[in-house]
Amino acid sequence: MTDNIPPKPFKKVLIANRGEIALRVIRTLKEMDIKSIAVYSQADKFSLHVKEADEAICVGPAPSKQSYLNIDAIISAAKLTNADAVHPGYGFLSENARFAQAVIDAGITFIGPAPQSILKLGEKSRAREIAIKSKVPVIPGSEGIVETNCLEEAKKIGFPIMIKAAMGGGGRGMRPAFNEAEFQKAFDTAQAEAQAAFADGRVYLEKLVLNPRHIEVQFAADNYGNIIAFAERDCSMQRRNQKLIEESPSPFVSARVRQQLCQAVARLAKAVNYRGVGTVEFLMDENKNFYFMEVNTRLQVEHPVTELVSGFDLVKIQVDIAQGRPLEITQQRAQQVLCHAIEHRINAEDYAQNFMPCPGTITEWIACGGIGVRVDSHAYCGYTIPSFYDSLIAKLIVWAPSRKDALKRSRRALGEFVVSGTQTTIPFHKIMLDNEDFANGNMNTGLVERIIKDNESKK
Repeated sequence: MTDNIPPKPFKKVLIANRGEIALRVIRTLKEMDIKSIAVYSQADKFSLHVKEADEAICVGPAPSKQSYLNIDAIISAAKLTNADAVHPGYGFLSENARFAQAVIDAGITFIGPAPQSILKLGEKSRAREIAIKSKVPVIPGSEGIVETNCLEEAKKIGFPIMIKAAMGGGGRGMRPAFNEAEFQKAFDTAQAEAQAAFADGRVYLEKLVLNPRHIEVQFAADNYGNIIAFAERDCSMQRRNQKLIEESPSPFVSARVRQQLCQAVARLAKAVNYRGVGTVEFLMDENKNFYFMEVNTRLQVEHPVTELVSGFDLVKIQVDIAQGRPLEITQQRAQQVLCHAIEHRINAEDYAQNFMPCPGTITEWIACGGIGVRVDSHAYCGYTIPSFYDSLIAKLIVWAPSRKDALKRSRRALGEFVVSGTQTTIPFHKIMLDNEDFANGNMNTGLVERIIKDNESKK
């Protein structure tokens, strides 16, 4: 595979994505005086990202495989519109090395890491080996993929065990086994889910860390060996491995631990000659020991909290790096915390019905506002939420001088946010804010499930 060295500054960038993240990228491109090209499926003809782009081109029918995952169609769209570069957003093809290489082979710049880096870090077991070599702490686990003598391998590690898909993310292909009796069923289920989600049923094993926090670190690396890591995000508030609330900085992480996290991330990025923006995810135990989990070689859904805490536009950093510009941000400045930020993912789901997706037409849309409030969304009154894609319709991000003030601002903003015509998770976010453990910063990856159970018991 060839490297991805841009020949000149960009005039036009195609965004190979949809909805909220496509609109987010378009806005930064406008501020950089770069023309934007939107792609859309037939179901997204009236999405706001299509309206706001300088150009838009349909890449296929509603199903993702025929549109947003159709590499040939997206490459054709980029060529047809004379795009200088392609921004993949998150999800879909954003971590697909074959897509990145196809973009490069078409003579177009891929705004992201080189295909080699995506390959090395995309396979979780391989990424784990790189972490070990980079002296980044890892959870005890199997040495690579497990295909034979699976139960014996699990016994060596010791229960409880987490079975994890070798490829992919988003919590799919992950199953816990707390003892030998549960192991085989969990193993088979994880394999089947991994095969269905990622067309790759391979799995590996890790020791299950009980009651951990989910901590991640955003980083950026340019073509000249400069690497910076930002203050951590706490993503512990999640349901079934799907994040609901993210915040920065973590109320649990000290300045000393933050420094250790940033140094570990820099070593890992250097080991694969990384270029672009990415995120390293960790599990952290009750003693603040952190363990490498995975690398996301793309922009994260929750990137706005880092933008607000640091004061930097991460999409602009991505584009600048892809254009060959050096980072001009020092590590000390990148790590500086300017405020406390909290993001609420607003999904079109009915939390009272086991978070059932609720596609449909929005009949009323009153977005919250005021000081310290940001809403990233492609939705509007009259917009029809398609049933083919992720149920995320908005991200409410608030910031304030302290966590206490940010929580107050979250309550106020959620109270103002009105969406009719479909069910949303806004009511559940209010319930989470009322939880004493969350309010006090005492959360782990199991807290949301406990809140759900407590709420059901009160009915």
